Amino acid sequence: MKELFLTSSPFLGEGKPFTGKNRFLERFSECGSRNRKALMITSTPEDIEHTEEHASAIRETMALSGIFFEDYSILDSRNKEHAKALVEHSDFIILGGGHVPTQNAFFTGIGLRDLMKHFDGTVFGISAGSMNAADAVYAQPEEEGESVDPEYKRFLRGLNLTKCMLLPHYQEVRERMLDGKRLFEDITYPDSCGRQFIALCDESYLYADGTDERICGEAYLSEE
Repeated sequence: MKELFLTSSPFLGEGKPFTGKNRFLERFSECGSRNRKALMITSTPEDIEHTEEHASAIRETMALSGIFFEDYSILDSRNKEHAKALVEHSDFIILGGGHVPTQNAFFTGIGLRDLMKHFDGTVFGISAGSMNAADAVYAQPEEEGESVDPEYKRFLRGLNLTKCMLLPHYQEVRERMLDGKRLFEDITYPDSCGRQFIALCDESYLYADGTDERICGEAYLSEE
């Protein structure tokens, strides 16, 4: 049974535990106590310094939340050839946040979608990691130039852990302008034609326990 926590962001700041809102910490702590071997899969496989800082910050917040692991590993460009063994060795997988297409390319390169078919532990997605957990991923344009680049792929193949296409940090980006256009009204809403996007605010998350899947907290449905 895969247990999923696909978050926008459950972090409250440096030196603080995870949010307790929407029963996140309650559920997460209970789940974390059953797992012993964590693997953080990066979104920046070539940026080792950033990866290690991100992994360390997550581990610190885990500890502040009362969640500890016997083993805590990182999967990036340094050990990507051992991806299969690392996934098989783990019972708790963290999909880090970052740039969706960059992370998606790394996931594709190491064959993570197929590896996750046999994973039976807990998956903790953060921002981009939550987006790339979907079967079909909507890579919402984020960086300048992406929304007007004809080569930019807005729909990618993800890990197929959920069918929900999630968009994180809605409370921060809903009024954002990108390439002279409104991110949601002019870019995202038209892209949702024939599809459903679920925009999550921070401290909200998708939770699945193998039998039920639900959105916990403030979220908005985009559907044309």
